[in-house]
Amino acid sequence: MGSALTPGRFVRYPQRPDWGLGQIQSAVGSKITANFENAGKVVIDATVVTLVAVEAGDDGDVSQE
Repeated sequence: MGSALTPGRFVRYPQRPDWGLGQIQSAVGSKITANFENAGKVVIDATVVTLVAVEAGDDGDVSQE
């Protein structure tokens, strides 16, 4: 799990683009709980799934980090 995956950060799950943008709620060990726009709260094992951190821009858009 990268250090960028901390509570409050925005992420995407590349294998599930239909989930939309997610925000990390908690990260304990390899377990990350994120709230996604179209999937709701999901608990993810970071040893199995690679989330991509995104950065919010000034215009509200997010860009891949």
